[in-house]
Amino acid sequence: MLVANLHQNFVRNGPVSRYCEPMAGVNETGSDSTVNDPQRLEGAAALRAHAMLVGGLAFCGLAFWFELKRALGGNGLSWAYVFEWPLLGVFAVYMWWNILHPDRQKTRKRGSDKPAVAPQFNSMLAAWEERQRDLAAAQEAHDRTLGTGDDAPR
Repeated sequence: MLVANLHQNFVRNGPVSRYCEPMAGVNETGSDSTVNDPQRLEGAAALRAHAMLVGGLAFCGLAFWFELKRALGGNGLSWAYVFEWPLLGVFAVYMWWNILHPDRQKTRKRGSDKPAVAPQFNSMLAAWEERQRDLAAAQEAHDRTLGTGDDAPR
C-alpha cells in the first residue's frame, strides 16, 4: 500500500524531495498552476549531498579494494563484485549530478519538437483513424441490435 501511494504521488507530482520544493509557475499549457520545478540545491542541503557522495565513493572504493584482494586470493565470486562496486560508484556520481542540476533534465525533454508522426505518413494516420471510427460505429450498431451495449437494460 505504501509503495502504491508513493508511486501515485511520483506520477502525479514528479520526483520532489524534501530539499527541492515545488515552485509556483506556469504549466506547459500556459495556465497558471503549481508545477514541480525543483530548485538547485544550495547551502546545507548541497553540503549534505556532497558529503553523501564522498562517503559513498569512499565506501565503494574500500569495497572494491576488499573484493579485489579476495578475488586475487582465489575467491571466484568476488570477481563479480570487483566490477560491481565501481559501477555503483559511477551511478552515485550520476545521481548526485542529477540532484544538483534538476533543470538539466527538463531541457533535454523539451528540446525535441518532432511531430508524433512523420509527415509522409499523415495520410496513413488519417485513414487509420477513420477506419477506427468506422469500426467503433459498427460495433456500437451491432451491440444495439443485440441489446448488449452500454444502454442495454440489466
